[in-house]
Amino acid sequence: MRHLKTGRKLSRNTKHRRATLRNLARNLILHERIKTTPAKAKEARRLVERLVTLARKGTLHARRLALSRLPDKEAVNKLFEEIGPRFKDRPGGYTRIIHITKRRLGDNAPQVIFEFVDYDMHAAPSEESES
Repeated sequence: MRHLKTGRKLSRNTKHRRATLRNLARNLILHERIKTTPAKAKEARRLVERLVTLARKGTLHARRLALSRLPDKEAVNKLFEEIGPRFKDRPGGYTRIIHITKRRLGDNAPQVIFEFVDYDMHAAPSEESES
């Protein structure tokens, strides 16, 4: 039986799946907008939302918890110094997933744009990170 077994496997073993999700979360935090597949975006959203909630608290304990979940000091610093304060008054729902019609070259997989809800296209760089 499958009771209490949440999350998508993404056709990967545990270590590969955790590394993939950490990389997606890191790239989203650093670039604030990435292009990926719907399943990866939906699964990474769980991790990113929890990290932003930790960043909103801003305590030393929250920073250490974030570093244990996302071991990249540069990303965690940006998360706590820029992204957390931006969402201070928002009770949740920090990310959005926008489906796009253009499919990925090579395997024709559907793609989405995964971004923070307050992402400003005009203020950010024009290039997008692909994962």
